[in-house]
Amino acid sequence: MSTTPAIHQAPIRIFTWHVHGSYLYYLSQANVRIYIPVNDTRSDGYIGRGTTFPFGPNVVEIPVASVKQLEFDCILFQCSRNYLIDQYEILSPTQQTLPRVYLEHDPPQVTPTDTRHFVNDPAVTLVHVTHFNNLMWDNNRTPSRVIEHGIITPPLAYEGTRERGIVVINNLSQRGRRLGLDIFQEVRKHVPIDLIGMESQELNGLGEILHPGLPEFIRHYRFFFNPIRYTSLGLAVLEAMMLGVPVVGLATTEMVTVIKDGQSGFLDTDVESLIDKMKLLLGDKSLARKLGAEGQRVAQQRFNIERFTHDWYELLASLVQANRPDTTEQKLHLTTPDLHTAYHA
Repeated sequence: MSTTPAIHQAPIRIFTWHVHGSYLYYLSQANVRIYIPVNDTRSDGYIGRGTTFPFGPNVVEIPVASVKQLEFDCILFQCSRNYLIDQYEILSPTQQTLPRVYLEHDPPQVTPTDTRHFVNDPAVTLVHVTHFNNLMWDNNRTPSRVIEHGIITPPLAYEGTRERGIVVINNLSQRGRRLGLDIFQEVRKHVPIDLIGMESQELNGLGEILHPGLPEFIRHYRFFFNPIRYTSLGLAVLEAMMLGVPVVGLATTEMVTVIKDGQSGFLDTDVESLIDKMKLLLGDKSLARKLGAEGQRVAQQRFNIERFTHDWYELLASLVQANRPDTTEQKLHLTTPDLHTAYHA
């Protein structure tokens, strides 16, 4: 019988900042302990656990002043400020030599094909969340890999009794054409559709629905519409698919590899055609249920949380082991078991 190395049995200690809370929540499902800094003003990245996501005890708040005193296995960056500024202000010189991963959540925006990523270091691992993003970024000398999203399957079923579509985008009124503001406004002239998300009231939306309540809220809608022209594959899209809610969206970016038009949802670059498909779904609940069920099957197979957490742990464990060839299980475990009690209020 083969023996699993000790490194695969111990939680890996990650230091990161609270960025992209829903992603951080899914990452926390892995065999990891995540340490996030908190300051007195609760500024961006330093808000601590917050109250939006049901984080477990493996997500630990650390006062900024205490960060340099603790031991971690790796550092995870998720935005340019973390990488270019914050690490030099709050990490010790030793901590700055730990295995480093930059998690890039977005595709390039200056130009889709010729934008150089600001991380240009062969000692850093650049992780992209979609193959499209990895394809379009110029990754410089930085080794890159793709870890696709992972979603927890909710214990709820699609209902589709509300004969309307639902759009889930934060701050859409400020984010403009790239996020499909004009498309959303055109579609709702022809199809009954609701918008939820932060500041959605500015567009006569329904306001923000906190992440734990999203599955129950959106499962009653006939379909989910994603009007976004150019961004990463949204977690909200995958969360809808996991519920069996049929998705209608633009045939751009990674979406074209996830949804097959007419089989697991509807995709097109012709907005008028998409409007016709939405009307079709509103009039045919059985079709909506059929497309949603196939989309759910795809999501469960490709974006399940087990595959996601395995991919992350495998990457982090390999980096830690390469950095410390003599790593033992004891070294990977917390040196101070009561850190959570000490720092999490």
